[in-house]
Amino acid sequence: MQSQTQRQTPARLAGLASAFAALCLYAAPASAQLFPPGQSVTVTTTGPAVVPPPVAPAPAQAAKPKPKPKPKPTETASVATADKKGQSILMLVNDEPITAYEVELRARFMAISSNVGQQAQEAFKRIATSEATSAKLNSILEQTIRENQGKAREQIVAIFEARKKAFAMDLQKQAMEGARSAAYPKFRKDAQEELIEEKLKLQEARRLGIEISDDDVNRIIKGIAERNKVTEAQFAQNLKGMGGDISVMKARFRAQLAWREVVRRKFSGQISVNQRDVDRLMAKAKSTDGDAVELQIQKISLPLPAKLDQTALAQRLADADALRRRFAGCKTTSVLAQSLPGAKFEDLKFVKPSTVAEPARSFLLSAKDGEMLPPQTAGSGIDIYVVCARRDLKADDKVREEAQAELTSKEFETLATRHLRDLRQDALIEQR
Repeated sequence: MQSQTQRQTPARLAGLASAFAALCLYAAPASAQLFPPGQSVTVTTTGPAVVPPPVAPAPAQAAKPKPKPKPKPTETASVATADKKGQSILMLVNDEPITAYEVELRARFMAISSNVGQQAQEAFKRIATSEATSAKLNSILEQTIRENQGKAREQIVAIFEARKKAFAMDLQKQAMEGARSAAYPKFRKDAQEELIEEKLKLQEARRLGIEISDDDVNRIIKGIAERNKVTEAQFAQNLKGMGGDISVMKARFRAQLAWREVVRRKFSGQISVNQRDVDRLMAKAKSTDGDAVELQIQKISLPLPAKLDQTALAQRLADADALRRRFAGCKTTSVLAQSLPGAKFEDLKFVKPSTVAEPARSFLLSAKDGEMLPPQTAGSGIDIYVVCARRDLKADDKVREEAQAELTSKEFETLATRHLRDLRQDALIEQR
């Protein structure tokens, strides 16, 4: 027959598993029915039994000194070991070394931002609900009672809660280390690639006389810490607790700042954002007020005969192409329409692109001012549009600025990617 203590053990394990998601990795407080109030506890071979409070505790027998257990290796110790043994050079990038320790630190840092947390949580739940864990927690409870005979129920419960919390933290650590170990092979490869690129970026920055100071990097770290409502020291300690190192984050930011300045210096004169591209991007991401631009449009419609055949359609398309070749600006559109029998001219003034059906709408947004578009086949005939001018809607000035900034950023990114690729092709990368 199970004791009352043993019957309560699974509930505490369930508390351990659910507490993981809330980052409070210990079970709920022990039930008040574990020991009757005001009583002390002793342990027999059949389980805990209630006895009257002792009047005068008997002197404790001298216990044999137990050998001190060897300390378990911690993650900090493993990193320290890696620091000593991991200084071997894995590769040279234009004669600059990348060590095994650098790769290990970077891989650990990359693991933090991956989905390893979800994997660790699943592993923790498996460990917490296993029979071995249930037996261990029960053993902790019995050991706590055995070592604290004569103490009040509240004292024993408090001691058990502290041990239970330490046990849960150890389970969490096992789960996290297991998830990271499983993911490390991939991260080590990614870490090597990232470190190679950082070396090339910083080398190019030095070649151009660009230096990023420690103050520039520390300002970014300080901003991140403040947004998380902690000090810089606390932020670094929290990162270390997750298996990362603040030096890796600083190295990343230093390379990013240096590369951004390299790209700005080399390519700012080559960036030219076309306003048609801005209009097209704004049309895809319309503001809440509707279209972001209005177009001044003219239109020539060429009707098709009631009895339509391939010959008649081909003739009308040929007429439209001939008209386009003679087009000389918006002032001539009405005169050109009069030169074709049955053609109809319309000056639509300024209209929103959304009032024009696709695919004509996309062509209009892509057209230059003063451009006649290719003929569009419609239900009633053939339409030829002319874009004479365009104007931005004042309500969308901010949207236009954002669209222009996005396109500029993409232009820089394209040139930066190409330049980094060229640097890597020209680099001497030697594996050790």
